[in-house]
Amino acid sequence: MSHTPTRSLEGTVAVITGASAGIGEAIAHSLVSAGVRVVLGARRQERLDALVETLGEENAVAVAGDVRDPAYSDALVGAGVERWGRVDTVVANAGLGAYGGILDLDDDQVRDMIDTNYTGTVWTARSAVRRFREQGGGGDLVILSSVAGFRGDANEAVYAGTKFAQVGLAGSLDRELRAEGVRVTLICPAGTATEFAIGHGRTAGSADLDDYLRPEDVAHATRVVLEQPRSVRTTVWQLWSAAQQA
Repeated sequence: MSHTPTRSLEGTVAVITGASAGIGEAIAHSLVSAGVRVVLGARRQERLDALVETLGEENAVAVAGDVRDPAYSDALVGAGVERWGRVDTVVANAGLGAYGGILDLDDDQVRDMIDTNYTGTVWTARSAVRRFREQGGGGDLVILSSVAGFRGDANEAVYAGTKFAQVGLAGSLDRELRAEGVRVTLICPAGTATEFAIGHGRTAGSADLDDYLRPEDVAHATRVVLEQPRSVRTTVWQLWSAAQQA
């Protein structure tokens, strides 16, 4: 039986939101090691600048801003085009988490989660599709969601709702864009040991984090789906550590 070779990512260009820490930062490292040039997006300029220095200015450019602003998504994609002439992959990774009962979160926390996790993903996807079409079709849109998008646990109703919304968005976009050669991949990790939700339902240094996925695990999954031949697509990938309960 013949083996389908992986696709080289050398020389391609990827935009990554939420790239200043955690999963986004790990994805940036993994893709650059595969020869990808990356546009890094997040709100914290100093963290982005440090990451660019680590990855090398020849490999990375940073644009600070907020994914809740649709103009920012266009600016991120535009930075890739301006620097390297095209964008091949967009990774919508930016997200917020806060845990508590439906009345335990204040109005700002609720609004921020909805606007960042779902609305921000929509703006990112729109900018990606606009650019892919300008380039004549093709491209990869990877949406980082969560296993919470398939089964919400107690005390995460708002967060899970935003993740369910991402699942629906990705499934519909896959059907809409498949004929244009655009692959839409939904990657849904279980709990991952990052600074995510620390102080808002998780505690730094907690022993529970020892059983969580590592951000590098999720980065590896992202790279694998991008390295698949263009004749293959992955629509949904759920990840759990061996110690986590599904």
